[in-house]
Amino acid sequence: QVQLVESGGGLVQAGGSLRLSCVASGSIFSINYMAWFRRVPGNERELVAEINSSGHTNYADSVKGRFTISRDYSKNTVNLEMNALKSADTAVYYCNAGVQLVSGRYVYWGQGTQVTVSS
Repeated sequence: QVQLVESGGGLVQAGGSLRLSCVASGSIFSINYMAWFRRVPGNERELVAEINSSGHTNYADSVKGRFTISRDYSKNTVNLEMNALKSADTAVYYCNAGVQLVSGRYVYWGQGTQVTVSS
């Protein structure tokens, strides 16, 4: 069993910064990619940023230049540094990972962490 546990959400004023972290634990053979998604009530969950095992990153256009995703491969951790936050960034942020177990490849989700940006 694999668990993803997020931390770092909260309330921040527009223009401020927050740092989200997610730790993957369990019987993990390797992690293929880690990513952050977000969902605003009433909307679909959308990809914010992702990083693969080679360190290649991909960002949603709406966060390019403001958010930075990074991984600590030794600790199975992914971080999301969020700067110049806007009210439009208010959402529940979910950690996502593609994990290789002995039994095969699986996709896991964290429980979500609320980010609220006040204008």
